[in-house]
Amino acid sequence: MPQLNPGPWMLIGLSSWLIFLLLIPPLVILFKPVNSPTKKQTLNPLDPWHWPWP
Repeated sequence: MPQLNPGPWMLIGLSSWLIFLLLIPPLVILFKPVNSPTKKQTLNPLDPWHWPWP
């Protein structure tokens, strides 16, 4: 049965770990979000239109 031969699966597993450990982390570290987060605007207490959601 070819499924029980560990030779090709060992190479596939090793190469996938190398991809995840060497190529993916620099892409994740260098990722910058498209829009920077903004501060929540504070409502004026005298504002007549006070909605319960921001």
